Amino acid sequence: MAKYETKTKPTEVSVEDFIASVPDLRRREEAVAIDAMLRRVSGHQPKMWGPTIIGYGDYHYRYASGHEGNAARIGFSPRKAQLVLYLMGHYVDQQAEADALFTRLGKHSVSKSCLYIPRLAAVDIAVLEQLATMSWESMARLYPA
Repeated sequence: MAKYETKTKPTEVSVEDFIASVPDLRRREEAVAIDAMLRRVSGHQPKMWGPTIIGYGDYHYRYASGHEGNAARIGFSPRKAQLVLYLMGHYVDQQAEADALFTRLGKHSVSKSCLYIPRLAAVDIAVLEQLATMSWESMARLYPA
């Protein structure tokens, strides 16, 4: 069986250059705002992970199948249709608190580990920062540095 190769890896591309290349002015401004927030939350300088994900910190994971790799602890991508934030999906032991925050967040949708926001102006930024902080702290408990 061939070993699975993770496609999303850190690159040497400048985060600032990537953000500056986002074609839509509003999405570019949103990316600058989210970058500043995630730098505060994480205390880390960002790196590009693959061609479009801006990640903060990293961790090593290993699945029961034996597959293992590294990924950003938290990150985002300023996609054309919406902003995508990569957060800890279940917030481990804080699910009730996370659910309460999601009800106050504003217009969004979620999947297992992604938060989709059509426009940053459509959400409460303070609540978004609380969710990002909760995700960062959950990752620190699950995957200590």
